[in-house]
Order: sequence, then structure tokens, then C-alpha cells
Amino acid sequence: MKAKILKGFVLGIVANAIGTFLYIYFFSDHTFEYVIEKGVEQGFIGSLIGLGALLNLLLFFFFLTQKVGKFQKPLQVYEARGVIMATLLAAFAVLYFEF
Repeated sequence: MKAKILKGFVLGIVANAIGTFLYIYFFSDHTFEYVIEKGVEQGFIGSLIGLGALLNLLLFFFFLTQKVGKFQKPLQVYEARGVIMATLLAAFAVLYFEF
């Protein structure tokens, strides 16, 4: 059980990082490193983390879906709990960087 929650937590953190990278890649003209550096300097890094957390929503509902197309899969509620914990960590990071 703890391993499943940890798996969901790690996947949630990775999904958040990928979401942040994709947002910067598609909606910025600058490099990833430059945007992160300026985000820390100018105080909008919390917004980038929050936008990256939107990808956790897809991961959460993937774990709670039994039927994917024609395929049946078991519910993965413990992994979904881990994703929720990663999303809460992202929310606390946003609060820390914004206030």
C-alpha cells in the first residue's frame, strides 16, 4: 500500500515537472532555464508550478478510470492518493512562492 502511494506521489511530481516544462516550451520564446531564472527573480515561479500541476488532473483521473478504450484495468486508488499528495505539495509551493 505504501509503495503504491509513493508511486503515485513520484508520478505526480514528475507530471508536474513535465507540465511546467511543456507550458514554458509552448508558450514562451525563451529557454527553460531563462524562464525559471526570471520566474524566481520576478516572483512568478509559483504560477509556473501551479500551471504545471494541471497535468496531475489527467493522471488522477487515469488512476480512477476502470475502462480505457476497449481495455479494462483495475482501479488504482492508492496511486490516486499519491497524486493528490503531490498536488497538495505543489499547492503549498505555490503558496510559499506567491506570498
